Amino acid sequence: MNKVALAHGAAAIAALTAGGAVVATRFVVGETDPISLAFYRYLIGSICFLPLLPFIWPKDGVSAAETGRIAVLGLLFFCLFTLGFNTALDIIPAARGAVGLATMPIQALIVAALFGREVLTGRKVSSVVIAFLGIAIVFGPAAFNVSSAGTSFGDAAMLLGVFCAALYSVFSRHSLQKHGALFVTALAMMFGALSLLILIITTSGVPSLPSFSANGWMAVLFLGVFAGAIQNALFTWALCWIPPSTTVLYISLNPITAMVLGILLIGESVTLPLIVGLALVLTAIFLGSGLLSGLLNRVRPKSEIPQTSSPTQTTASKAE
Repeated sequence: MNKVALAHGAAAIAALTAGGAVVATRFVVGETDPISLAFYRYLIGSICFLPLLPFIWPKDGVSAAETGRIAVLGLLFFCLFTLGFNTALDIIPAARGAVGLATMPIQALIVAALFGREVLTGRKVSSVVIAFLGIAIVFGPAAFNVSSAGTSFGDAAMLLGVFCAALYSVFSRHSLQKHGALFVTALAMMFGALSLLILIITTSGVPSLPSFSANGWMAVLFLGVFAGAIQNALFTWALCWIPPSTTVLYISLNPITAMVLGILLIGESVTLPLIVGLALVLTAIFLGSGLLSGLLNRVRPKSEIPQTSSPTQTTASKAE
C-alpha cells in the first residue's frame, strides 16, 4: 500500500478520533475553563511525546528560523484553534459548533488557493460544499437557531479557531516534510502548551493541580493521549502526503462521529437526516480525494477510456 493511501487512512482515523474529542470536551468543559482544558490536553500530549524526542530529533538539527516557524504553527493550532473550539462549545450547542467546524475544508481551500498552494478546481469546490451541506442536514434547524445573546460570540470563536487550523493545515507542510511529521507535531504541541500556560498565568495566576471528577479525568486523559498525541500525529502525517484541502475534508466526519457516539453511548436514536448527512459527507470525501473518479475509471469499459498513441504508433502513422 502506498503512502498516499495510508495518508487517507490516517486522516480518516484522526477525524474519527476528533469526533470523540467533541464528546469528551462537552463532557468535561463544565468542570474547568476552556483555557485550562486546552492546556491540560496538550500538556498530557506533550508528555506522551517526550520519550520519543531523542529518536525523532532531526540529525541535522533545527535552525532558529525553523524553530520560530514551528512555534508559530503550534500557537495557531494547539493554542488558538483549541481555545476557540473549547470556548465555542462552552457557549453554543454542539450542533451549532459542528457546523462551524465543518467550514474548515472551505477555509483551508480558500487560503491554499489565495497563497498558490493549491489549484481551485470544480471537484474540490464541489466536495467541500457537499460536505458542509451534509453537516447542515444532520443537525438541521437546531444548528442555526440563535438561542442566546452569546451565540454570536460563540460562533465567532469557533470560526476564528477554525481559521487558525486552516492556516496551520496549509502552511505546515514545508516543515512537516523537512523535519518529519512526528517531530514537528511534538514540538508544535509543546509550544502550544507553553503558550496556553503563559495565558493562564497572565489571566489567573499560577495554575493549581486540577480537581476533576473520576469521569472528568478519563475524559481529559482521552483528550491528551488519543485526541491529543495520536490524533494530531496522524493528521499532520497525512498533511505530508495529500493536499491540505483533502486532509481537512475528513474533518467533516468529526461531528457525525460525535452523533454516532451519542447513539452508542447515550442511546440517542438514528434519524433520517443523520443517514442522509453521512451519505453526503462520504460522497464529498470520495469526490474530493479522487477515490470516486478512480473507482469510475476501474468500472468503466476499456473502450470508453481514451487511448493515447504510443510514440511508435505516431511515427508509423506519420510515415504512412
